[in-house]
Amino acid sequence: MNKLFLLAVTLIFISYESTAQLSKEEEKELKTEIKSLSPATYKQLKDDLSDAQTKAIELDNQTSSMEQEINKLKSENAQLKSEVADYKKAAEAKVEEQRSSTPVAGDVADNYGDYEDQSSKGVIFKVQIGAFKNFDIRKYFGNHKNFSGEIDSDGTMKYTLGVFGDYWEADKFKKYLREMGVKGAWIVSYKDGKRVNIKDVLEGVI
Repeated sequence: MNKLFLLAVTLIFISYESTAQLSKEEEKELKTEIKSLSPATYKQLKDDLSDAQTKAIELDNQTSSMEQEINKLKSENAQLKSEVADYKKAAEAKVEEQRSSTPVAGDVADNYGDYEDQSSKGVIFKVQIGAFKNFDIRKYFGNHKNFSGEIDSDGTMKYTLGVFGDYWEADKFKKYLREMGVKGAWIVSYKDGKRVNIKDVLEGVI
């Protein structure tokens, strides 16, 4: 088949007066082989060559199409990377915005008004954030007027945040603390500096 294909190529060169040059011996040998071809064999050679040329064109078209698809995918990939980078930047900016706007637990004065200590008289509300026996942080009370605590008879320390004259303001702060992760936050009430039952306060008994 290789020899037949070579003959077919030679025929094309001769037919189109190709500039390719053969030696006299090669030309003589090829002419002899061409003369020995039957019409059917010669036709088959031409058909095979035509098929090969058609397949070569199809492969070129497929290659071109694949290259276009690859370039398209590269473009889409670059676009996706750009969008991901934008989303990431926006998310980081949002987190930073929330971080800067989120009040620190205990920093009540900056976010819920500058409350004065009203424990000397009347009814007030505070938000208790925990009760511990082996966790004494009373040394910090003097630095934060809205952070306080008391000791039970069994030595349990109860820590509170905020001083509110209105129950609903205290409730609002309690919910905010719970959203921040202080799940055990709850409201306690005082009258004239002493803790009293909040139910009695809300029902007007006290």
